[in-house]
Amino acid sequence: MSQNERPVTQLQYAREGVVTEVMTRVAEKEDLPAEVVRDEVARGRMVIPANVNHLEGQLDPMGIGRKCTVKINANFGNSAITSDVDTELEKLRTAVQFGADTVMDLSTGGDIDGIRQAIIGASTVPVGTVPIYQAVTGVSKVEDLTSDDFVEMIEHHAKQGTDYQTIHAGILRDMVPLTEKRLTGIVSRGGSLMAQWMTYHDRENPMYERFDDICDIFAKYDVTFSLGDSLRPGCLADASDEAQFAELRTLGDLTRRAKEKGCQVMVEGPGHVPMDQLQENVEKQQEWCDEAPFYTLGPLVTDIAPGYDHITSAIGAAMVGWFGSSLLCYVTPKEHLGLPNVEDVKQGVIAYKIAAHSADIARGHPGARKRDDELSKARYDFDWERQFELSLDPETARRLHDEALPQGVFKHAEFCSMCGPDFCSMHISRHLGEENPKRINAEGIELIELKERDDATAR
Repeated sequence: MSQNERPVTQLQYAREGVVTEVMTRVAEKEDLPAEVVRDEVARGRMVIPANVNHLEGQLDPMGIGRKCTVKINANFGNSAITSDVDTELEKLRTAVQFGADTVMDLSTGGDIDGIRQAIIGASTVPVGTVPIYQAVTGVSKVEDLTSDDFVEMIEHHAKQGTDYQTIHAGILRDMVPLTEKRLTGIVSRGGSLMAQWMTYHDRENPMYERFDDICDIFAKYDVTFSLGDSLRPGCLADASDEAQFAELRTLGDLTRRAKEKGCQVMVEGPGHVPMDQLQENVEKQQEWCDEAPFYTLGPLVTDIAPGYDHITSAIGAAMVGWFGSSLLCYVTPKEHLGLPNVEDVKQGVIAYKIAAHSADIARGHPGARKRDDELSKARYDFDWERQFELSLDPETARRLHDEALPQGVFKHAEFCSMCGPDFCSMHISRHLGEENPKRINAEGIELIELKERDDATAR
């Protein structure tokens, strides 16, 4: 950025006391005063990922921070082996439909530029990327990249309209030996690539050395930093170790440097962490990184459930959301196993919407429990249609109900196929003391009418 240019970031405007249209929109969505949004952005406790080029398209700005509801991110993107533009756009639509607040395009093969441009053009939510993934595709091996190559790819993504980027600037050369005793080494793709580059060249991380140049690019387009956790633990055995926390301290320093340059910043976190260490991880990040929003992958709280890691990680996600994480990066059933398909994306988003909403309730976020109470009332009233409507996934809720009792009459019945007409506790509770409560049997016939008909026949 030249000396005549000034940052156009929401952080810079907030520091100047300006409430932008973007901040006003976030305030409306979060039910907060606009001045509170401005103050939180100015302090760096809230970020609004909104590239100036994406704002010219379909982006509907949203906030990430402690005063906001807990947000979730959905990753997708093709690989060198499979997928195409249409498939990735379908994943985008599915993710947004079921509640993703941001998405990340992690494509590593095929027409990467075309896929990214299509996603940015179609997305109403912020889009994140990891520039090093594409940089590596242009060379035979990562060692062939120069520091200019890294920076130029970052600027390329910024020009296309990416709202935030994962930048692996926190892993330093002297940290790499700290991973040698780990059970699973370095599991971050970007982190392993940077470690390979530094080891081969016996030089410091070029993203760390060129960090000011990257800040200038981000200040020009208002790209939010997502400072990558290159040394996040890839298993419970490696959680909260010296390597992880050494990088986290560096990320704190980089957070302050970026904010001094007028850039918005959030910090990425682990990974695989047992439940008893989750609160410590959040507290250290908030302390060392000046309360910058914490963006956590999971964390997975056990390593024994391949195929079900959307569940093992949603447990950790709910807890770190309660403790203070602001953005939860989803995990799908395909984690550790393969490239997620559209159904995997849906399952990951649903699991994480549950986690984020549970965290909002635990944090006492105003109005968080309203939907729960409305659904509970509909459940007690046996208003099945309203229950479906209030569900995170109405289609699935309806399908599961209708598998045994599909007829329309059962949308008003005071029982489901679990308890039947005689053993539903809520039905009994609703009609305590009544002699002839109105009921419907499994054939859809009102039982009181059946009894009256039998009595008439007997007479």
